[in-house]
Amino acid sequence: MADTADTRTPAEIEADIRHRREVLAETLDEIGVRVHPKTIAGDARAKVAAHVDHTLGRAYVQVNRVVSEVRGRFTDETGAPRLERVVPVALLAVGVVGLLAVGTRKRRG
Repeated sequence: MADTADTRTPAEIEADIRHRREVLAETLDEIGVRVHPKTIAGDARAKVAAHVDHTLGRAYVQVNRVVSEVRGRFTDETGAPRLERVVPVALLAVGVVGLLAVGTRKRRG
């Protein structure tokens, strides 16, 4: 059978009780802070901000990848434009802008 006799003095027991009360008071303060509505809202905002930052970071990487691919198609190894690819795209852009301009003029008139 285990010996359950407490060999501490009353002063030591009181000191242990005081110490445990202090620890419990700190724990209760932490719990109070954690469950406070402002803390919960702040944590939620931080999680949302982190998610948005992560999503924007992924989008930035994807856009950079697409831009690099497009740049690779319209420039050669030295960085000079490939006219055989740039000219048709430029003509197409001018044509679309022209069609849009003509279309808006007809509605006004």
